[in-house]
Amino acid sequence: MTQVPNTPMHAGVRRRSQRVLMQVGICISGKDSQGNDFEEFTETLAINAHGALVLLAARVTRGSAVHVRHNKTEEEQGWHVVFLGPVRGGKAEIGLEFTAPRPTFWRVAFPPEDWTPKNPEARTFSGNRTNK
Repeated sequence: MTQVPNTPMHAGVRRRSQRVLMQVGICISGKDSQGNDFEEFTETLAINAHGALVLLAARVTRGSAVHVRHNKTEEEQGWHVVFLGPVRGGKAEIGLEFTAPRPTFWRVAFPPEDWTPKNPEARTFSGNRTNK
């Protein structure tokens, strides 16, 4: 049996903020890995207070600077590529991070780091709702 060494690369990585699986329409623009300008409309797979995970057809490199525009609010923000993931259906999973903090960019409230449905303060789902 092979063991994974406990190096910083393989150690449990703690996120700075919770991911929320949410599709948000965005437009990403910048320069691809060949230095050509691109603009692509896509949706997020997941968002968090520090960035997003998206599928992108344009080929970019880790560390690349890109510009993202939120389709509903028209708000724009500078980002950089922090993760290059697998390719699915001709599009690569790309992790993006804000170049400057923008906690209100997504217009959602993120759950606290220690959130869990088992928390005593979590509301329980009841199928017996009454209409008032």
